[in-house]
Amino acid sequence: MTPILHGAPLSAFVRKVRFALEYKQQPYESKMVVPYATPEEYKTLNPLRRVPALTIGDDITLADSAVICHFLDDYFPETPTLPDTPYLNARCKWLEKYADYELAPHTTFSIFFQNIVAPLSGKAPDHERIKAAINEKLPPHFDYLEGELKNAFFLGDKPCLADFAICSQLISMAHGGEYVDAERWPNLADWYTRMTAMPFIAAMIDQEKAAITKLQGQ
Repeated sequence: MTPILHGAPLSAFVRKVRFALEYKQQPYESKMVVPYATPEEYKTLNPLRRVPALTIGDDITLADSAVICHFLDDYFPETPTLPDTPYLNARCKWLEKYADYELAPHTTFSIFFQNIVAPLSGKAPDHERIKAAINEKLPPHFDYLEGELKNAFFLGDKPCLADFAICSQLISMAHGGEYVDAERWPNLADWYTRMTAMPFIAAMIDQEKAAITKLQGQ
């Protein structure tokens, strides 16, 4: 059966799952669920009412992007997104968690939310929060990630789930008008260029930019 991914395409966590599915060339369907405005029945998929959720037929229901992506590697093992050795597998999950818990509060929930979502809701951006994210919060994380990039990708010569999770957060930041400083973090900036040049990621970014433009009435 075809998986159904429930969520909003502009969500960094939905995007991460889409990356995994696209990388696997696994067909799927998308069902729009707007964060913070989930319908009452969505609680049957996730009692926390967060996106994304994944369903396959009537028997499989999962929530949380990390849980979903790890499941997808087991359920659709072709073209894995998790390394097959215990240590690299654990490192991949660590970096994925790092993206979701350490980057997201600043890339997605500060820069993207304040520059894109808040104005759409008729609210003024919190420029002090944006400035703090750029100048104080994110630099130590970028310093760490810069040092972790010893190969073309975070764990070798091909992308894995860690790459998709981190890239998704930086795409949200880019939608909010902020980018990795290539002079200060050249490895991270070069890696981001390689990731966003992958055809399915480039196509997704173009779709998201068009969606933002439409939402902004431009």
